[in-house]
Amino acid sequence: MKTLRLAVLAILAFSACAQEKVIVPVDFSQVNVTDGFWRPRIDRHKTATIPICIDQIEKETGRMRNFEKAAAGQGEHEGYFFDDSDVYKALEGLAYSLVQNPDPELEAKCDEWISKIAGAQQSDGYINTFFTLPCPIERWTDMDKHELYCTGHMIEAAIAYYHATEKRTLLDVAQRMVDHAMTVIGPGKRHWVPGHEEIELALVKLYRETGKKKYLDFAAWLLEERGHGHGVYGSPLEEVDDGTRLYYQDNVPVSEITDIVGHAVRAMYLYCGMADVAAYTGNAAYMDALDRVWDDVVLRNMYITGGVGSSYTNEGVTEDYDLPNLEAYCETCASIGMVLWNSRMNRLTGDARYVDVLERSLYNAALAGVSLSGDRFFYVNPLESKGTHHRKAWFGCACCPSNICRFLPSVGGYIYNVGGEVVYANLYIGSTASFDVAGKPLTLTQKTLYPWDGAVKITLGNDSKAALKLRIPGWCTSWTLSVNGVSVEPVVEDGYVLAGKGWKKGDEILLTLDMPVRVEAADPNVKADVGKRAVLRGPLVYCLEQTDNPDYDSIVVPETLSPAASCEESSSFTATWQPELLGGVVTLAGPAGSTFIPYYAWDNRAPGRMKVWVPCL
Repeated sequence: MKTLRLAVLAILAFSACAQEKVIVPVDFSQVNVTDGFWRPRIDRHKTATIPICIDQIEKETGRMRNFEKAAAGQGEHEGYFFDDSDVYKALEGLAYSLVQNPDPELEAKCDEWISKIAGAQQSDGYINTFFTLPCPIERWTDMDKHELYCTGHMIEAAIAYYHATEKRTLLDVAQRMVDHAMTVIGPGKRHWVPGHEEIELALVKLYRETGKKKYLDFAAWLLEERGHGHGVYGSPLEEVDDGTRLYYQDNVPVSEITDIVGHAVRAMYLYCGMADVAAYTGNAAYMDALDRVWDDVVLRNMYITGGVGSSYTNEGVTEDYDLPNLEAYCETCASIGMVLWNSRMNRLTGDARYVDVLERSLYNAALAGVSLSGDRFFYVNPLESKGTHHRKAWFGCACCPSNICRFLPSVGGYIYNVGGEVVYANLYIGSTASFDVAGKPLTLTQKTLYPWDGAVKITLGNDSKAALKLRIPGWCTSWTLSVNGVSVEPVVEDGYVLAGKGWKKGDEILLTLDMPVRVEAADPNVKADVGKRAVLRGPLVYCLEQTDNPDYDSIVVPETLSPAASCEESSSFTATWQPELLGGVVTLAGPAGSTFIPYYAWDNRAPGRMKVWVPCL
């Protein structure tokens, strides 16, 4: 496998002649998702998720009222000190929806929000309604009050809306806020360790958008502030203990990170920021650190669903292999963060193992965060329930619904990457994509029933010299590939198989991935799962719901694994397509009449108990 360090050093030769080595994503705006799994979800984002976010932000909570009050210069702040960020995240989701579904009414709503946001900006460029309205805390004194976190989400929303409409009012507001912040904090000014990471990756986006290197430099400076005792969380006179430093990822310099610590969402955004900065600066120490911490996250601290964060106490991690099921936290935002981080790692290295994790998080932990109807949300995603854990329309701390709002419409952006003349097919989602490869247009059409079926047909829409590499998922041990009916030698490198190079319009590629039911054991160090097994098929983790299983407590799965094995194909299950159930799912009929459903679909029917890990014989 190519090391992260070598990959980044290659990216660094960022000249016109070397740019062909850079792997970049095909933006979701260039992809029309058409399949029966993701298209309905994207449609419900427009018809259900967006309306509930607008209603909550405008009517049910004080989030938009805070901007109106700040613009008027009077009134009390409502809600949490970070609530501005929910408006920005939802606005980013609205902008993404406009990209593929132009809607004058929705655009007018965005303009209305942006006008109120711009009205709340102070003359020096500062904008944060918690501090603008009467506040007992002075601005830029408490690093945990999310001033830069909110700014980061404003930057992302501003860039998204500018790309959707070419309107730059919010982009100007965001840039003015960053410029103001840089007059207060930075080299030779005030130290600053953001309590909640996010600004770092947003600043890199702002650098890409404006070409102003000062924003990239500011992102790098903020990363380097960590681990040197500069963090002040709470009163400036309060001594920061070791537990606090761990919670905020402020315990060691970022280049020395070895383990994931503290709050899981903050950690994910930190790693994203490090990857983005390293891609432009070639900081090899960052890449080594990301290599180390990725192993720690995936091998010792990740749930089988791709979720991270085991503890309610710190909304994050405790110690290696501490992965309880009933008490699992697995915040939806952290699962989205896993998708964001692993997408970056894949682009830096060209290694498909990162997409394996991305896919695991996407189809299970992240997707469970929103109901099939698109209007109810999980904040916490346990792997077991006594029947009392349910999705809600909103939360006092509503980071997860607003994050889902911006995440769902961007799913098409994870399907393809391009590096030079090479196209990487990462996800198998029915779609038509049109984009440039080495300056030449290419159109690819995917047809598939994935994740229910492993057959994927890709058709070339035009002649092309591009090389096309297809990801072979890590869960798949048997597969076939043919081009225009002729078998291709199955040679896999870094998780990809080369389908060919040089194409004619109408050429067809058929990849068939076998999808047997797999029974999987946890690492024996995970005490919560000793004597239990999980059931999987394709990219999906399955679970038992009480509503399908009257004998819920007595169901066991066969012990088919040798002591050294972690996963084995099972003939004890029958996969059946159920078009009328849960929006259309493949169920698994198991021992003693048991029925397993995809984990993402649980809690969409009658209340009842649920579990992923099932006792074995």
